[in-house]
Amino acid sequence: MRIRDLSPAEFRQRLTGDGIRLAAGPFHCRLQSGIPDIAHELARLYAHHTLVGSQDFTDFHVSVQPGRGLRRWLAPQARFVVDAVEPFTPLPRNQALPMLEWGLNWCITAYSHHILVIHAASVARDGRAAILPAPPGSGKSTLCAALVNRGWRLLSDELTLIRLDTGQIMGLARPVNLKNASIDIIRAYAPDAFLTRPVLDTTKGTVALMAPSQTSVEAVDEWADPAWMILPRYRAGAEAELSPMGSGTAFLQLADNAMNYHVMGSRGFDTVGRLVDRCRNYRFEYSRLDDAIAVFDRLASGAA
Repeated sequence: MRIRDLSPAEFRQRLTGDGIRLAAGPFHCRLQSGIPDIAHELARLYAHHTLVGSQDFTDFHVSVQPGRGLRRWLAPQARFVVDAVEPFTPLPRNQALPMLEWGLNWCITAYSHHILVIHAASVARDGRAAILPAPPGSGKSTLCAALVNRGWRLLSDELTLIRLDTGQIMGLARPVNLKNASIDIIRAYAPDAFLTRPVLDTTKGTVALMAPSQTSVEAVDEWADPAWMILPRYRAGAEAELSPMGSGTAFLQLADNAMNYHVMGSRGFDTVGRLVDRCRNYRFEYSRLDDAIAVFDRLASGAA
């Protein structure tokens, strides 16, 4: 049974009650909220995810709840709670939905030391994956969203999960975080994709979430072999161009973006080293999404 099989009333009742229990890649999550306003968009974002039973082990029990006391009515707030702990400062109530997503990312990063977690997008085609680590403002999420709407499978937008034993990439297939100008760009580029209403004035600017494709979610348990590490950079007017990256530079890029590298010691070093050896490593500059997609498609076909 999947989220889409619940009626809106049943989804809302579960969300505000015992919680929505769903599978997101290798993790089972229970999502709760005392802010029912988020129910409709949350159900759309996770429509294709599998529901899990209350008897199944749950990795993360998370919720977004209203502020306490007068904060419920005066300058209403949203609080993120994981296992009865509030790790973050409350945010304005209208940011409850992105706060839930950011909080889940934090949980995975903070507690998942059995896998290497890299701050990077990753997409796959025919069982081979491209890893896209990049700083904010590089166009990473915009490029990721465009690829997913042109035949690539979403593994993750924010957190790339690397198995320590096989070096393969595990899927998450959770919503894509879009910011500022990227929101309207993707709305125009992929009009059939579901995007939430923009949330203004967050610490990241204006944000919206894009639902993962049904294909991506239903194939989430198919691990992908890393084939390319591509450091993207959007530059207005630039031609879409790949330039090779040396293995030393590629290692530093991946290690710098590995969220738990510092706690993994030699396991992290060895995993990053194997990852660099398995990938063809590039810098990538682009301005037009169609040109960027064409470059990625040539990589996948072996023509580039």
